[in-house]
Amino acid sequence: MKLSDIAVRTAKPRSKAYKLADGAGMYLLVKPDGKRYWRMDYRFHSKRKTLALGVYPGVSLKDAREKRGAAKRQMAGGNDPGHVRKIEKLAGAASAENTFRFVAEELIAKMAREERAEVTIEKTKWIFEFAYPYFGDLPIAEITAPEILVALKSVEARGKYETARRLCSKVGQVFRLAIATGRAERDPTADLRGAITTPKVKHHAAIVDPKEIGALLRAIDGFTGHLTTKLALQFLARTFVRPGELRHAEWEEFDLKAAVWEIPAKKMKMRRPHRVPLAKQTLDILSDLQRLTGKGPLLFPAVNNSHRAMSDNTMTGALRRLGYSGDEMTAHGFRSMAATRLNEMGKWSPDAIERQLAHQEANTVRRAYTHAAEYWDERVKMMQVWADYLDELWRQTPR
Repeated sequence: MKLSDIAVRTAKPRSKAYKLADGAGMYLLVKPDGKRYWRMDYRFHSKRKTLALGVYPGVSLKDAREKRGAAKRQMAGGNDPGHVRKIEKLAGAASAENTFRFVAEELIAKMAREERAEVTIEKTKWIFEFAYPYFGDLPIAEITAPEILVALKSVEARGKYETARRLCSKVGQVFRLAIATGRAERDPTADLRGAITTPKVKHHAAIVDPKEIGALLRAIDGFTGHLTTKLALQFLARTFVRPGELRHAEWEEFDLKAAVWEIPAKKMKMRRPHRVPLAKQTLDILSDLQRLTGKGPLLFPAVNNSHRAMSDNTMTGALRRLGYSGDEMTAHGFRSMAATRLNEMGKWSPDAIERQLAHQEANTVRRAYTHAAEYWDERVKMMQVWADYLDELWRQTPR
C-alpha cells in the first residue's frame, strides 16, 4: 500500500522509531523526536544497503519517489546508487575546494597563522575583491592568463596601476599555493610579464634641507589641532619609525626607565622584533602623552575610541593643515629625513643607521650579520644626537 500526503504529514512520533512503507523499498522513518527521513532499502551484488533520500518536509513524497526512481535506473544500469551518491559528494567538495576563491582564502588563513600584520592581511583580502568577480569561482586549474588579464585591465582602467601590479603578484601567490597542494600545474601569471602597465616608482616626499627641517619642526610645534596628533608628529620626527608602527604602539611595549621601545615582530614589516632607543626629548614627549592616553592600551588612539589606532590619514592631514603638500612632506618622509641627515653627518656606521631604520639587507649573509650585530650602543648615542640636532635646527632663527 502506497503512502498519501496526508499520512506523511500527520505521522506522529512514538516512543521508538518506526517506518511507513511506500513500496519498492522506500519508506518514511519517523523518529521519537518527530523528525522524518526518507529511506530506501535495496540490494546490490547480494548486499543489503540503505540510501538516504532526504528529510521531510524539505523533500516531499513526490520528490522522494523521483529519487527512488533515479536510484532504480542507476541499479538497472549496473551502478550502486549509494556509491554514485558518495562519488557525487566527493566531486562536489573537491570542486568547491578547487576554486580560486577557496585557495585564496587558504592563503589568507596561512598568513594569519604566520602572524602577518593585520593591515597586510586586510589589504590582501581587499585586493582579491578585484579578482573574484572575474574568476573567483572558477576551478583554479582551468583559469587562463587572458582571463586574469581582463581583471587586471579593469583595475588599470581606473588608473590604479600599482593596484593592478599587486593584484597580479597576489594572484601568482594563490597559484603557487595551488601548485604546492596539487590543485594546479602552473602559474599563468608568468605569461603576463609586460602585459600590464608598470607604475612609476613614487618615493615618499621628504624634507632634508636643515633650514627647512627647522621650519617644519617649528610649524609642528605651533600645530593647533588635536594635541595627540601634534605629539605623534614630534615623536615620529625623533624616532623615524614607520607610521604604522607608531600608530599601533602600545604602552606595554615601553620601558621608560630603560629608555627603550620594544616593537614585537608581528607589528614590523620585516617580521622581526625591533628596539628603538628613546632620547631624553622623546621621553619628555611620552611624559606629556601619558597624561593624555596613558589609561588606555595605545599611545595614539583614535579620537573617539581608545582601543582603536589613530587613522593612517591623521598625521598626513596634519601636515597638509600646516601647509605641506604631498610633494613636499609625508609622514613616511621622516624616515628619509633621518637617513639622509644621519648619513651626511659622517659619525655613524651605515649599518647602524640601517638597523635603526629596520631595513632588511639584500645580501643574505650580511643580513644575518647586521641583525645579529645590532649596533645597540652606537644606536643609543645616535638617537640622542639626532634629537639634540633637531632641537638645534628648531632653535635656529629663519633668515
